[in-house]
Amino acid sequence: MRDNIAEPSPRAGWPDFSLYRPHPPAARLRAWLVEAHDLSSLLTQFLGDETIVVPLLPIVNPPLWELGHIAWFQEFWLHRGGDFSRPSMLRDADRWYDSARVAHDTRWSLDLPDAQATRGYVEGVYKRTLALFERESPGDARAYFTQLAIFHQDMHNEAFCHMWQTLSYRMPLAWAQADAADAADLELPAGRFALGASRGSGFVFDNEKWAHEVDLRDYAIARRAVNNAEYRAFVEAGGYARRELWSEAGWAMRERLALAHPRYWRRAAQGWSVRRFDRWVPLAEHEPVMHVSWYEAEAYCAWAGRRLPSEAEWERAAATCPDRFDSGRVWEWTSSRFAPYPGFTADPYKEYSEPWFADEHRVLRGGSFATPPRLLRRTWRNFYAPARADMFCGFRSCAL
Repeated sequence: MRDNIAEPSPRAGWPDFSLYRPHPPAARLRAWLVEAHDLSSLLTQFLGDETIVVPLLPIVNPPLWELGHIAWFQEFWLHRGGDFSRPSMLRDADRWYDSARVAHDTRWSLDLPDAQATRGYVEGVYKRTLALFERESPGDARAYFTQLAIFHQDMHNEAFCHMWQTLSYRMPLAWAQADAADAADLELPAGRFALGASRGSGFVFDNEKWAHEVDLRDYAIARRAVNNAEYRAFVEAGGYARRELWSEAGWAMRERLALAHPRYWRRAAQGWSVRRFDRWVPLAEHEPVMHVSWYEAEAYCAWAGRRLPSEAEWERAAATCPDRFDSGRVWEWTSSRFAPYPGFTADPYKEYSEPWFADEHRVLRGGSFATPPRLLRRTWRNFYAPARADMFCGFRSCAL
């Protein structure tokens, strides 16, 4: 039995969605959808009309716009088949929420619906999506777009978390604290490695396609990310004042922001503390250093006589030493420039990767404490400009 919701129709340039098998069963997709929706609701439960105004910053979005955008994205790909000629459930939704066509800074001046109307749109799309799982198992295309919509919401949920960090808002959730981990290096011999995702390995984003052979020299990579105690030694050794440790662009960033230590750190008579959302807490020595930019990671490595790993080195270590390679606590900067893999072709959501290849973005790997486990795979490539540090980002190092 078919429902009355538009199936995505094959189009020129769209991939063969059977390449993204195996698809999760419908029950699991439904459970993921419910989890993502409930987390969005929890993370934004304190937002009302009186608390939705936030400063116009390049690293945040108006929260109500972001909520509406999540619903619009899900509706556009799952219920309109990625076709603008099919009408939205909400008049003017395309004009408001299409991030590819609505410039970032204009989002503060849009005539957006109020909090109640926005939540009504969110709930309406959500209920319509739930209905998809009551009739039949999704085919290849619908399974692909369902995962795309859920993972898109997952990433925006994480963005809400680091937005609340940026704005010093409270965090409605608590995550488990990191335990101490072995700092020793993993030594890997020279050899060839298949970098990227393989066909038939499940859902992947277009920038992960497809696995291709690369040659790597022998190298030694840390088992875990640099922790606060190690980074504090760099700070206390005057690392932020030593020009020779910094690249030209990194030093310019440091001077522009007047940094003497990581953002959200402060020093008092009783020692170092760090701001976590709306509270200041003692700096936990064994936890990974967080909210440091690529430039800061690069300067630390110069001071420590180490270097950042390439994304191929990172992925190979994660693939070959999974039990000894500690990841998933913070996003980890790599030395690699964000670029397409050989033979790259954009997937239907063309704005995900391709527009960012030409800019100065660096690849991050691994995932953070705020990333759902369903997204944590060794081939996933995140990417940000090297001066950004608002995300939950840190780094590990390699021996020279």
